[in-house]
Amino acid sequence: MTTLYTIGFAGWGAEAFFTALQEAGVRRMLDIRLNNNSQLAGFAKRDDLRYFLRELCDADYAHIPDLAPSKELLKGYRDGSIDWPGYVEIYTGLLQERRALDQVRLSDLDGACLLCSEHVPDQCHRRLVAEALAERWPALQVVHLV
Repeated sequence: MTTLYTIGFAGWGAEAFFTALQEAGVRRMLDIRLNNNSQLAGFAKRDDLRYFLRELCDADYAHIPDLAPSKELLKGYRDGSIDWPGYVEIYTGLLQERRALDQVRLSDLDGACLLCSEHVPDQCHRRLVAEALAERWPALQVVHLV
């Protein structure tokens, strides 16, 4: 069985975040954020994250921006002009248009972790990506780290 983890960096301190990754045995972080270098990201900024993952978790880092929502979609969802069902519909369409899931191989996912900013996966694109990948590969087990 292949296990794919997901995590959002919000709501975590660095120690708890990296401990959770270590305890899960994460070996590869797949960053699916649109902006992976935001000042708001703290310890999860691209270069810092790459360093901490390597040094603390012996894990690799990859940014896959085609799995991120568009700037317009994020803005619409945040300002309330797009509700969650609308977000899901638009985001799912973006994934298909970009053929984004075709960029991921099952062998890339074992011990990998999808990263975004939302603390819980309920209304987050990382859950949608994980579910789409699990639909593509039924043997894929998804575990949300929260």
